[in-house]
Amino acid sequence: MIYKVLYQTIPNEIPVRERTTSVYYEADSERQVRKALAAKNVNIEFIQPLDGAHLAYEKQSENFTVENA
Repeated sequence: MIYKVLYQTIPNEIPVRERTTSVYYEADSERQVRKALAAKNVNIEFIQPLDGAHLAYEKQSENFTVENA
């Protein structure tokens, strides 16, 4: 499954919408995605599973690249 992760690059700061970054991960579970991001020391805001029409919409983005967890 592919997950969209919204996160802040500065882990000790309150989340600010303008600084939110997103990345896409292919993994078996949300837990696996969290483990992969733990080493990057980021502040995870939200992890959203993508499928169907939502995944098709996200694929249209020029920034759509999938990483493996």
